[in-house]
Amino acid sequence: MTTLQNRIADAVRAAFSLAGYDEALGRVTVSNRPDLCEYQCNGAMAGAKRYHEKPMEIAVAVAEKLTGMELDGERIFSKAEAVMPGFLNLRLNPLVLDSHLNRMNFEEGLGLEPYGAAETIVVDYGGANVAKPLHVGHLRSAVIGEALKRMALRMGKKAIGDVHLGDWGLQMGLIIAELEERGRLGEQLTIAELEEIYPAASKKAKETDEEGRLLHPDFAEKAHAATRRLQGGDAECRRVWEQIMAVSVEDLRKNYDALDVHFDLWKGESDAQPYIPGLIQRLIEQGLAYESQGALVVDITEPTDAKELPPCMIRKSDGAALYATSDLGTILEREELLHPDRYIYIADSRQALHYTQFFRVAKKAGFVKPETDLTYIGFGTMNGKDGRPFKTREGGVLRLETLIRETNERVLERIRESRSDMPEAEARENARTIGLAALKYGDLSNQATKDYVFDLDKFTAFEGNTGPYILYTIVRISSILRKYAAAERLECGRMEDFVREHATDFRILPIAAKSGHSLQLQLGRYQDTMNTAWEELAPHKICTYIYETANFFNSFYHDVKILAEEDEVQKKSYLGTLLLAWKVLTDCIHTLGFSAPERM
Repeated sequence: MTTLQNRIADAVRAAFSLAGYDEALGRVTVSNRPDLCEYQCNGAMAGAKRYHEKPMEIAVAVAEKLTGMELDGERIFSKAEAVMPGFLNLRLNPLVLDSHLNRMNFEEGLGLEPYGAAETIVVDYGGANVAKPLHVGHLRSAVIGEALKRMALRMGKKAIGDVHLGDWGLQMGLIIAELEERGRLGEQLTIAELEEIYPAASKKAKETDEEGRLLHPDFAEKAHAATRRLQGGDAECRRVWEQIMAVSVEDLRKNYDALDVHFDLWKGESDAQPYIPGLIQRLIEQGLAYESQGALVVDITEPTDAKELPPCMIRKSDGAALYATSDLGTILEREELLHPDRYIYIADSRQALHYTQFFRVAKKAGFVKPETDLTYIGFGTMNGKDGRPFKTREGGVLRLETLIRETNERVLERIRESRSDMPEAEARENARTIGLAALKYGDLSNQATKDYVFDLDKFTAFEGNTGPYILYTIVRISSILRKYAAAERLECGRMEDFVREHATDFRILPIAAKSGHSLQLQLGRYQDTMNTAWEELAPHKICTYIYETANFFNSFYHDVKILAEEDEVQKKSYLGTLLLAWKVLTDCIHTLGFSAPERM
């Protein structure tokens, strides 16, 4: 169904045309002064110079056309007013608004239509290295990537999430060399052992004396040799690698499952290796790759660049491939197997140059079609209260499973304080659900590209702009609907089932209370919000929307005695509005990657 803002914009464009002006001037935005109007248009200001008329004259002419305009037999606007120096202030007819809300309530998927053309989109996120446990630095990629993948699916796209593991570089050679020195090649390993082995091997390979000379040059060479043997197909190295992969992936799946993050593909850098010789040959034959100080590079600077960018290194002087080579090989594999229309990569903002480099090489070499969209979202740092990257009290990197456990424990404490009657098993299950919302919302409510401060006390609070507050609002709506169901002797098991079965029982009508009308207007903006969030790849805009929606609901809840309303038609209208609010909020949090408990 057409979004509310698009219906309003259609009317305003038509009014500009009827008044003798270009309909393109009829761009409508949500008002930033809700005390004055609900929507506004500044097109008269833009048209004044073009038509050599005063902005106010244009605005008055358009307002006159809007005043009598109808939609579905009702006047569209209760007010269409021209104000100095030439703005159009618009208030929607509540009957038109409620007609839109009823269609949302009755239609599948809240009437949100597929956005744009059908597309296959690869979302590349996760990026964990094997043989290491996940730590807090992996949180943002996982949470943002999962939200974007779900947003793509909600927009009707075919979205494919790929974890893209770091499983083929020098870290593998280091582990193999260390196992060999310890006489443990072929032995069974645990993730805890790998967690100790890799840092020890890495330190040994890099450790230097006071003059900067390697203390263990033989070991460093052995690690490089093991890497070459693995990448050359050595059977023994391959067996060790497969064992490391099995142990690592099992641990990674467990931790990603705890975050409710799920990948369609568990590919890694190793999967790109068969494509690398061919892609290097193609770059050479196309005249794009050339030698520079023994390395093979491709220039990427374009005429529009403000400064010259360093070339993309494809092969080191010792013949080794690099991350860019691996990523280009991965693109070739995806083009062959998945045929994507678009790629979205989520990674640390400090990797911006890397993505610019291999994106440009992929385009120049024709590895992707000219129209294929390559998007990189660089996320900011998750910092502690001291403003520095988040660390443990001892200064080390905090494991992700530890962060999840500590968050759940903090939420469990709050549940026990407020609901001492809740059975322990239910309290713990709720703590996991609410804890996940606290973590994900705490991250996603911030613009992805910006740094933010991780504050566990703030994120787990049940009031303020937090995940638990959003969930508490959803559960409060459920409680009201359950009380109504009990009074009417209606079956009410899972709220999701009740809402699906009874959506058409409640017709939404205009609400006289200002808080009720504000809530209805906010619900009507759901489709526009989802479309805008997708256009801008901005999950934080959904967070802002549901926080505002929760606030509007709670104001309405405190202003109006919903279940005590004596007028049965009006009561059902209240309940229909609540039912739609539950559906909208639930849909949004599922899109962001978390859910609400049945009660709190």
